[in-house]
Amino acid sequence: MAAGYAGAGAALDLGVLVNGGPVASVPVRIPLAMTNRHGLVAGATGTGKTRTLQLLAEQLSAHGVAVFAADIKGDLSGIAAPGVSNEKLLARTSALGQDWTPRAYPTEFYALGDDAGSGIPVRATVSGFGPLLLSRVLGLNATQESSLGLVFHYADEKGLALVDLSDLRAVLTFLTSDECKSELKELGGLSGATAGVILRELVAFSAAGADTFFGEPELDVTVFLRTTADGEGVVSLLEVPNVASRPELYSTFLMYLLAELYEALPEVGDLDKPKLVFFFDEAHLLFRDASKAFLAAITQTVRLIRSKGVGVFFVTQTPKDVPADVLAQLGSRVQHALRAFTPDDAKALRASVRTYPASGYDLERVLQELGTGEAIVTVMSEKGAPTPVAWTRLFAPRASMSPIPAADLGAAVAASPLFAQYGTPIDRESAREILGARMQAAAEARDAAERAKQAAADEAEYAKQKAAIDKAHAEAQKKAQREYERLLKSTSAPARRTTAPAAPLDDLLGRGSTKTILNGVIRGLFGTGRRS
Repeated sequence: MAAGYAGAGAALDLGVLVNGGPVASVPVRIPLAMTNRHGLVAGATGTGKTRTLQLLAEQLSAHGVAVFAADIKGDLSGIAAPGVSNEKLLARTSALGQDWTPRAYPTEFYALGDDAGSGIPVRATVSGFGPLLLSRVLGLNATQESSLGLVFHYADEKGLALVDLSDLRAVLTFLTSDECKSELKELGGLSGATAGVILRELVAFSAAGADTFFGEPELDVTVFLRTTADGEGVVSLLEVPNVASRPELYSTFLMYLLAELYEALPEVGDLDKPKLVFFFDEAHLLFRDASKAFLAAITQTVRLIRSKGVGVFFVTQTPKDVPADVLAQLGSRVQHALRAFTPDDAKALRASVRTYPASGYDLERVLQELGTGEAIVTVMSEKGAPTPVAWTRLFAPRASMSPIPAADLGAAVAASPLFAQYGTPIDRESAREILGARMQAAAEARDAAERAKQAAADEAEYAKQKAAIDKAHAEAQKKAQREYERLLKSTSAPARRTTAPAAPLDDLLGRGSTKTILNGVIRGLFGTGRRS
C-alpha cells in the first residue's frame, strides 16, 4: 500500500491509511501532475465532501495551481481566512501526523449576474452561451433545440448581435411577425408554432430573473488562471447560494465556463502541474435530464480539456450520478460514506462498488461504515496506473471551515481590480435596437401607406361626388333650357283666325316688351347668360 502511493514528485496530501486506526507512516497522496487527469469526490450529504474539496483547493493553491469552485452553501468562503484551532482539531491532526498551522489563501469571489454584494458579476452573452446550453436551461426538446439553432444562425447571418435575452426575444418576435413571413420561410426547419413555443419559454425564463446573467461585459474566463506575485494560485469561488431555485441554470453556466476555457486556452500537453483545477459541485444537476447532444458535448470537453492544462473534479453523491463515458475519464476517486436506507440506495451502493479496482476490502460494507472525514481513495499514480484502494482518514483544511462574514466578503469584492472592469453592465446596440428600429420604420411605412391610401380614397370620393353634382347641374340646365324653349315657342305661335276679340292676357303676352321681360325672368331663374 505504501509503495502504491509513494512518489518523487510534488503531490497533494489527502491523509493517511486507516487500518483499525490511522497509520501516519502511510500517507495517501495524489501526484500533482495527475490532477489534470480529472477526479471524483462523492459521498452522502454530511460525510465531508466540501471539506475534501477545500483541502484539495488549499494544496493546489499552495503549489501554484489556480482553482475554480462553486460555493453553494457559502462555507467555502472561509478559505480566504485562517482557520481557528481547537482541542478536537489538534487531537485529530496530531493523530494523523499532520503538521497543521492555520493560514488563508488568495481568493476571488464571483457571482452569477448582478449580485454585486456576493461577488464580481459573471455574465455571458447569449451568442457566447450558444443554442445548445440555452436549450438546456429552457428545457427544450430536441426539435425545439434544433429550431433554436436556426434562430442563432439567422441572427449571425443578419449581423444581429445576441447580447442579452431581450435580443433573442426581439429576433423571435420579429421572425413571428407579419413582416418576416418570407424570412421565416427561408429558415426551412423553423415553424411559426415552434418559434412561438421558444418565445414563451424565453419570456418565462426572463420573468424568473435570468436576465441578469446575460449581457456585457462578458467575463474573460482566463482570469480564473491567475496566480499571486509569490506564486500561489488564486482560488476563484462562484457564490451561488440560491442554486436550489435555478439548478439547471447553475449547472449549465458552469459547463459554459468550462467550454469557454477549452476554447480560450492553447494546447500544452502534459505539464508538471495543471494551470487550473475546476471543481464541479452538485454535478448530478449537470447530467440530470440532459439531452444526448448535451451529454456528448460534456464528454468531449472533459476528454480534451486536460491537454489545455485543466483538471476537472466532479463533486456529487454517488458515481452513478456521472455518465459512464465521463466516469471512465476520472483518474482520481475520493469516495465518502454512502447510505443504503432504500432499495434504490442499495442498488446505487452496489453500482459504486463495481466501479472500483479489486481490493481486499468488502467495499459494500466499508462504504457504509466510513466516518465523517474518511473516504475510500484510489488515484492515478505517477506512472499512470491506478493506486491500490485505500481506506483513508483525511487531513484537516488549514483555512477556516466557516463562512466569512458578509461584510468581509463585500469588502473583498469591492477592493478587487476586477470589480471595476466587470461590475457595471454595458448596454450597446444589438439585435433588440436594430430590429426595433427596423420594425418602427416598417410601422411608419405602413402608416404612411395607409394615409396615402385614405387620401386617394377621399380624393376619389370627392371626384365622384363632384361629378354627380356637375351631372345634376347639367341636367337641370338642360331641363330649364327645354322649358324656356317650350314657353318661347308657345308665345310666338300664330294667332288663331277668329272674329272674336283677343283676350287681355293674350294681348299682353303678344306685345314685344312683354316678351323681353319674360326672357329676362327665365334667364335669371336658371342662371343662364344673355345671348348676344
